[in-house]
Amino acid sequence: MQVPQNAVIAVADGEKLSLFQNEGNALDIKLKAIPSDEIDGSKIPSGARHSSSAANPDDSQQDEDGFSNGVTEMLNKQVLDGKIKSLVIVAAPRTLGEMRKSYHKQLSAVLVGELDKDLTGHTVQEIEKALEAA
Repeated sequence: MQVPQNAVIAVADGEKLSLFQNEGNALDIKLKAIPSDEIDGSKIPSGARHSSSAANPDDSQQDEDGFSNGVTEMLNKQVLDGKIKSLVIVAAPRTLGEMRKSYHKQLSAVLVGELDKDLTGHTVQEIEKALEAA
């Protein structure tokens, strides 16, 4: 995957978010960790707040979905505020699916790539390799 210089890379799962900026170029990715805004994990999708049962996700899954929605809301805000000009999202498959439901059209416009892998907890070098291989 070609990641433009200065693109923001969001690496997320249902519990953790790490943000990076590509200080290299599209073909030579060099990630640097950057701070993220506070995530509101209470962003449960409408209609999803039910008690746990065989037909409904357990509380921990609802918490993960809420965190995923909080991450997307924070990214949407940063895009709308002009802080993110190009974005790559790397997330566990379920998390990525949950996040996609809440993408603002402006976020979709600056989104240059998605990678459906859980790379939270991996080293920066492993994330760079995964992006270059995608």
